[in-house]
Amino acid sequence: MREREPLHYFDYAATTPADAAVIAAMADCLGVDGVFGNPASSSHAAGVRARRLVEHSRAQVAALIGAEAAEIVWTSGATESNNLALKGYAERGQSRAHFVTSALEHKAILDTMACLASRGASVTYLTPSATGEITADAVAAALRPDTGLVSVMLVNNELGTLTDVAAVAKVVHAAGALLHVDAAQALGKTPIDVKAMGIDLMSMSAHKVYGPKGIGALYVRQEVMTRIAPQMHGGGHERGLRSGTLATHQIVGMGTACELAMQAMTTDNARIAQLSRRLLDGVLRLDGIVHNAAAAQRIPHTLSLTVRHPGFATFMLNGNLAVSSTSACNSASGQPSHVLSAMGLDNDAASRTVRVSLGRFTTEASVDFATACFERVVGQCRALAA
Repeated sequence: MREREPLHYFDYAATTPADAAVIAAMADCLGVDGVFGNPASSSHAAGVRARRLVEHSRAQVAALIGAEAAEIVWTSGATESNNLALKGYAERGQSRAHFVTSALEHKAILDTMACLASRGASVTYLTPSATGEITADAVAAALRPDTGLVSVMLVNNELGTLTDVAAVAKVVHAAGALLHVDAAQALGKTPIDVKAMGIDLMSMSAHKVYGPKGIGALYVRQEVMTRIAPQMHGGGHERGLRSGTLATHQIVGMGTACELAMQAMTTDNARIAQLSRRLLDGVLRLDGIVHNAAAAQRIPHTLSLTVRHPGFATFMLNGNLAVSSTSACNSASGQPSHVLSAMGLDNDAASRTVRVSLGRFTTEASVDFATACFERVVGQCRALAA
């Protein structure tokens, strides 16, 4: 019997497999012989051991982004972190109820902004530049006397474009506003120093950095802690910002993943950049394929490719090559990507666009398989059109 072709995974921007070291660390927190106690149970050794691991993990996350451990608030993921940052600010910053964000943001930001607008806030949505970037000048032009908070991505989840957050922070702070950054796609892929970059609030997720799903964190600069209202109540955990029993095993998984990212980022990025270049060289020599946002500052991990041949999606989005037709959070709706629409692509072009994202476990053999898939599909499309 012929062996099945293995899955060639190119959807790291949607989620990553947990690293083996992460799985091992989490396993040590499960079962009767593990560190399974409630971290809030300080009256016995099981709880104390769990609390020590939670705080060690908090320090691991903080070290990756240049923060203090006390500035890390555990959440269930980047979506909750985004909600806590934006809604938490809105509840305590009512005299400055104007928000600025961009049309390129993740739905977790856009939908939360829409919620705030329904409650009376004013929201300005920035249009990206021709290269798919949000600039400090664009942010500055949108600021008003009543602007309270600006929210931008550090790395876009569909294009891989980088925002010059440090430049944005300067104009935001000059206007007396706060800067929130969605770093779900940036964590572990590009260096982050929240102090040097002037970030006030930053959302993170473990499962984008080879950690488990269901755990994330919000960085809250110490000076703005009191300006964020909790969105979950019931115990006063996390310095009153986020109640709920802490999931030790998941937290340890995120901490371990962040420590691994610190150790491996330079070598991972160099290898991924080489593989990304190999893939682009192979794909762009084919007729009718465009690399979106190619001229922008970007990370090499994420590629947005539009194929100008009708029928492309039908042939491409099946089989053993795992790529995405849009962001994972848009896939279920079947709607064209709002990011590509903001970039100026029409619905037809957006429907023929795929996101190809590489990661720690991508191999040269998988890159060559992907290139061959693109070549085969372009040939099928041409034959269909002939």
